[in-house]
Amino acid sequence: MTKKILCFLVLASIAFSSCTKEDSIDDSIVIDASQKDPLSAQQINAKIDESFSVKGSFNWKEASNHLLWSAMVQGQNIATIGFGNSASDFDRSKSSNNQKIQNDLLAIIKKYEGKELEKILISSDTYLNLIDVIIEKQETVIALRKSNYLRYLEPSGYKYFEVKNQYSKSTLSSSGCGLESSTLSSSDYTIIAPNALAPWTFYKHNIPSAWSYSTGAGVTIGVVDTGASTVNSLLNSSFNDGYSSGRTVQKYGVYVDSIWPWSTTTDGENDKCGHGTSMSSVAAAPRNDNGQPVGVAYNSNLITYRAASNVVLDGYHEQNGVKNAFTGLANNVNVKIISMSMGHIFSVGKIEDGIKYAYSKGKLIFCAGGTSTDFTTFVGVIFPAWMAETVAVTGIKEASTYQACDVCHTGGKIDFTIMMQRAGTGNTVPVNSYNEGQGDYVGGSSVATATSAGIAALVWSKHPAWTRDQVLTKMRQSSHLYPNKNSEFGYGMLDASLAVQ
Repeated sequence: MTKKILCFLVLASIAFSSCTKEDSIDDSIVIDASQKDPLSAQQINAKIDESFSVKGSFNWKEASNHLLWSAMVQGQNIATIGFGNSASDFDRSKSSNNQKIQNDLLAIIKKYEGKELEKILISSDTYLNLIDVIIEKQETVIALRKSNYLRYLEPSGYKYFEVKNQYSKSTLSSSGCGLESSTLSSSDYTIIAPNALAPWTFYKHNIPSAWSYSTGAGVTIGVVDTGASTVNSLLNSSFNDGYSSGRTVQKYGVYVDSIWPWSTTTDGENDKCGHGTSMSSVAAAPRNDNGQPVGVAYNSNLITYRAASNVVLDGYHEQNGVKNAFTGLANNVNVKIISMSMGHIFSVGKIEDGIKYAYSKGKLIFCAGGTSTDFTTFVGVIFPAWMAETVAVTGIKEASTYQACDVCHTGGKIDFTIMMQRAGTGNTVPVNSYNEGQGDYVGGSSVATATSAGIAALVWSKHPAWTRDQVLTKMRQSSHLYPNKNSEFGYGMLDASLAVQ
């Protein structure tokens, strides 16, 4: 072998051995002149709406580099990067090289942005393989998307619904917000010992009969929502009122009410919307002696999270709050069931990761199939209810046949239905109000979801050694349409009495 050939082979070997997945990224990025200016927010929404019209869905993974970058620009340049060795590599504790991958991706950002790390990195998640960063240049987006370690890249500061300018008072109210109380009609409840109100819908699902076998004792339900009232004693100091005893209620606040992505100060645990209070009430309010509505699992423990300001998870801090709520509940060994009656019309990577993380810890997760407002009527089952890791629930009217409630979404991803809208009056489900000593009504797929979570607690309390899958199987087998799954209503109405026997 000649000296010249030997030299060539050595150089070739060095070049090959030093080549990594990241080195394969081409430095020369050329952007067409027509793509150098970002789209307006209205143009971005039009692209998203077009995807829904054509495909029935939208995902940032399928967006062009220009659309993705434009949404970052229109969303304070905030981006979330999910990374890993594969599409399912979301758990930091199971990724030995997660720090190296993170550093490699940050190096790409530093290179193309021309900034130091402190100007780029907002946060690095403790439990999940994801980081939040600031990206200003389209070249950075293109370079990152060439990496084989990128699971997703999303504009987490972009607010689709805010752009549509639909956050009117009536819209938020129809989505569950509102701190007012209502006078409950006597035809919508039955007075039971020791002076509690059992909602009419409970009897449609044989919940009072199920209480002869189980009341949810020993099971902890986590509610991810807008928080829970700190002024209604039945969700605070009187959580063990009446026939409820030996249980605990805990409240956490993980929502940051700020326009600044670097802000980490939460606005507390109190519910400033009212929706989370309603969900907590229907799932686990005490069987009280105060003449107020009782919850399904009135002897279960309850943990509430203020994760967002309202039920539409639009924007960085709301999505981040929900993710943090799921990881918090996932790491709490006492939690068996998680109920979330909030969502979005398209997927959010960090929330997906949080849900998958909770699912990997054995949690049984119920999510609302969707409650229509005037700007989401074109959507079927919403995110994250369509995920394989969640149980999707919707609401139906009081009738002999299955009819979706006036604002409830249906579809092939639905697992269970709860009857929650009265014939004639249209009244929904009596619950405890945000205010002390007062009641309210709540409807939609939201209350259906929290009701189902309560029934799951009854089943798991009756069979404490069961796994999540055993509880879910029993619930399916006890449902009205089982074993046939309907294309719109899943396995149909749950029968709590059958489920606990």
